[in-house]
This record gives sequence, structure tokens and C-alpha cells, in this order.
Amino acid sequence: MEVILKEDVVNLGIRGDVVKVADGYGRNFLLPRKLAMQATLANKAVIDQMKHAAARRSATEKAQAEELVTKLEPVALSFTRKSGEAGHLFGSVTSSDIAAELETKGFAVDRRKIQLAEPLKSLGDFTVAIKLHREVTAHVKVTVLAEATAEAATGAPAAEPASEAVAAE
Repeated sequence: MEVILKEDVVNLGIRGDVVKVADGYGRNFLLPRKLAMQATLANKAVIDQMKHAAARRSATEKAQAEELVTKLEPVALSFTRKSGEAGHLFGSVTSSDIAAELETKGFAVDRRKIQLAEPLKSLGDFTVAIKLHREVTAHVKVTVLAEATAEAATGAPAAEPASEAVAAE
């Protein structure tokens, strides 16, 4: 089955491409989700108009993404998490956490555009890629710090004051 892609589809093609796909994939996935339309003569004429509109739209999206990159590059995010003695976090810093922190700084970035192979699970400095457009990627510095515990601040274990209170009664 030949279809014309209405949107970019990973591992298949970009908007406006005419691609040959399996019948089931076209009927059950691409067509119902409005990601593609059947490649008929009438649709091929429409696709030329779509390609021109898509080129204009892509150019404006790319310009906006490049502008956002210049604003995002100097941004440094810092997260404080509980960690063990070896520097491993009890939790992790995920793309959702990074997106939420960027939101508080005034940047609306979808968490799916943040490219983390796996969540950050150790202390340190990391550079996280944010794919804003097909051709434009921003890099943001992320620092994960250890949370200061009551033990470390006072120098005494946290359990001792509770046992003294029981002994005083």
C-alpha cells in the first residue's frame, strides 16, 4: 500500500513523503491516526500544496527553535536529591523533572523532546540534549547535588535525640 505521510513518522519518513508500507500498518495505524493518507492521483496533487505549506511551516519552526536555543544554552538546572554514600541517588532525575524545572524558569519544553537515554541516577554534572526541531538541538547543563541531611549538619545520628526523649520520661 502506498501512503502519503501527513506528519513525520520515526523510521518511516518525513511529512510529504510517498512511502510503501504493509497493508495492515497503513490501515490499522497510519490512516486512523491521521498520520498518512492513501496515495491516489487526487491526493498526490494535494500533496504538492502540503509540501509547500510544510516547507514554510518547517522554516518558521526552525527559526523559533534556533531562537529558543540561544535562550536555553546559558541555562543551568540544579536538582537536590537524597543519595547514598557512594553518590547513587535513592530516586532519579527524569525528563519530567527537567521539563518541570524549565517550566519554572519560563521555558515551555515538552518532556518528550528531552533526550535522556535513562534517568540520571548519580551525583554530578550532566549535559542534556533537548531536540527542539528535526535539525536543531539545545544542550542544557544539569547538576545533581546531594541533599544535606540532619546527621551531616549536626554531626550526630538522627536516632539519638529520640532515644534521649524516651529516657527522660
